[in-house]
Amino acid sequence: MAIITLVVYFFVGVVQDFFFTMNSKYIAQNKIVPAVIYSFLTVFMNMLVLYSILTDINNQTSIIAIVVYSFGIAGGTYVAMKLPKFRKK
Repeated sequence: MAIITLVVYFFVGVVQDFFFTMNSKYIAQNKIVPAVIYSFLTVFMNMLVLYSILTDINNQTSIIAIVVYSFGIAGGTYVAMKLPKFRKK
């Protein structure tokens, strides 16, 4: 598995988790249309990555891809939590 693929998994994880955070925010605010859009985008990205990892399954590289993707998701949570407009004062 190429290093570029792992970098893509990481950044997709960041974006996916940012979308998930936005989805949660809009659900809490009872904003239906944005919540539905972010929900779709989150699940779509998740399924694409899962499909990509499973179709190129290999004991060593698949685990590495899952770990990198998970770090990306954690990074997305961090970014979303640190953005000033999402923090309560």
